[in-house]
Amino acid sequence: MKAIDRNDVMRVVEVEPLLALYLYTPLCGTCQLARRMLTVVEQLFPALPFYETDINYIPEQAVAWKIESVPCLLLFRDGTVAGKWYAFHSVPYLYEVIQACLPSR
Repeated sequence: MKAIDRNDVMRVVEVEPLLALYLYTPLCGTCQLARRMLTVVEQLFPALPFYETDINYIPEQAVAWKIESVPCLLLFRDGTVAGKWYAFHSVPYLYEVIQACLPSR
């Protein structure tokens, strides 16, 4: 996952046609575990760019996207939230829910 800062978050969301954005806080143990799962999932979707950012630095976007807690994975399609997950049950679960939200080829 590529780390992006508050200045790049909205630019990336607007420019990339499809992307995954992982929101976390640095001291959250569950977030650290979720990150490990996402590093595996990221390898399963080589065409899907994965980004991560600390939610503490994007409070305005967190409110706009109605983020309820962290960890949170957002899937954006053409600048719009197409999927939002807080529970990261397992790598196979994440693979299935992301796959279901991707456009058919």
